[in-house]
Amino acid sequence: LATWVPVVGLEIHAQINSNSKLFSASQVQFAAPPNSLVSFFDASLPGTLPVLNRRCVEAAVMTGLALNCTINKKSLFDRKHYFYADLPAGYQITQQRVPIAVNGNLSYSLCIDNKMSQMVTKTVRIKQIQLEQDSGKSLHDDARSHTLVDLNRAGVGLMEVVMEPDMCCGEEAAAAVRELQLILQTLGSSQAIMAEGQLRVDANVSVHHPGEPYGVRTEVKNINSVRFLAKAVDYEIRRQIEELENGGTILNETRAFDSKLGCTISMRDKEGKQDYRFMPEPNLPPLILYDAKSLPANMNHQQVVNIDWIRERLPDLPSVKRAKLVELYGILPEHSFTLLNEDGLAEYFENVIKHTQMKPKKVIGWILNDLLSYLKEHALAVKDSPVSSFLLADLLNLLERREISSSAAKQVFEELWKGEGKTPLEIVKEKQLELLQDQEELEQICQAVIDRQEDEVGVGMLG
Repeated sequence: LATWVPVVGLEIHAQINSNSKLFSASQVQFAAPPNSLVSFFDASLPGTLPVLNRRCVEAAVMTGLALNCTINKKSLFDRKHYFYADLPAGYQITQQRVPIAVNGNLSYSLCIDNKMSQMVTKTVRIKQIQLEQDSGKSLHDDARSHTLVDLNRAGVGLMEVVMEPDMCCGEEAAAAVRELQLILQTLGSSQAIMAEGQLRVDANVSVHHPGEPYGVRTEVKNINSVRFLAKAVDYEIRRQIEELENGGTILNETRAFDSKLGCTISMRDKEGKQDYRFMPEPNLPPLILYDAKSLPANMNHQQVVNIDWIRERLPDLPSVKRAKLVELYGILPEHSFTLLNEDGLAEYFENVIKHTQMKPKKVIGWILNDLLSYLKEHALAVKDSPVSSFLLADLLNLLERREISSSAAKQVFEELWKGEGKTPLEIVKEKQLELLQDQEELEQICQAVIDRQEDEVGVGMLG
């Protein structure tokens, strides 16, 4: 049986973290009342014109730099035509010919055989990043066979990140998207909350025999969680292999992932290449960006986007933060991944370290085994933990000074979790969990026990 080689490429739409839309002054806000954030331009009333949002351009440049892209100093806007109820203009403004950023790459890590201790680092090439508008939202009311349209999202700024087909399974795709999500959140260029539709993933999947050309690909649209992405891709690979081995053919089609059934289902075929009739957007001039060298002397800084200025202000990216944690505290690389994967956990860890005498390697055990499992069990975010980093540091100091045993420390942690506002020391006193350090006091207690139990002691001695 000839082996199959799966090929996976991703297109990711990230909603830009900005107060207003890409070409209008309407506010961007999740779950606002339907159609409450729609300007005349968003509803595409005749005579309205787009005005480019500078913040969205800066967010795209920053993202491009973080993904090692070349930033195009001149990029162009285009109209992509298609007809749908939630696209009132009948076209979307995008960047088809010359996007804002090209030719980047993203490094991501994944574990081999689910063993955290064996991590391998891979790279996926980024073909381009383009700016475009989001469409509105259609809400299908099946009961009354109506479709309702909400235009709040129409015109919201998106960055489309197009990855080359460099991945081969669901796990790789999920790891790459998770790393991208962390980068976007670190930059602040997108909040990238998948549950709110701020990061939507389309996966292109095909299979072929080694040495042969790529097979026909299918596209699985709008996947809204990293976990579902891994499942959708792996399911689609298995489905295509089975289909081909049974003498079938793969259609070039768009599919959707049904998370309840755990499978992909056909939506529409792409056989007739959709003609988007791309044309230059006549109402927007080319987007010109500058760097320190090309910036004209008399230019108002408020009016231009300076690539070098943005580059200087890039924060530490997740990969750099992880390396620093490993170097500073001597923790294991796989632990640095866990610290960064949970929002706020790395800061929490560093706060505990600042206020405790305990060695970082021991502290990490408490954070990953105790704190994290409690948070997961109660589905809480780090910022909502009833045990603050200061309380945990106090507790670990008691343990480090041998004032309590480690089993007593676990008991204190459990009490702290109840969030009753007591300090670790108060809990220790209240529950009498102290370890005794005083030799004389220990001897007195032993003597008192012996005195109280004279009969048994006597019997024991006669024994």
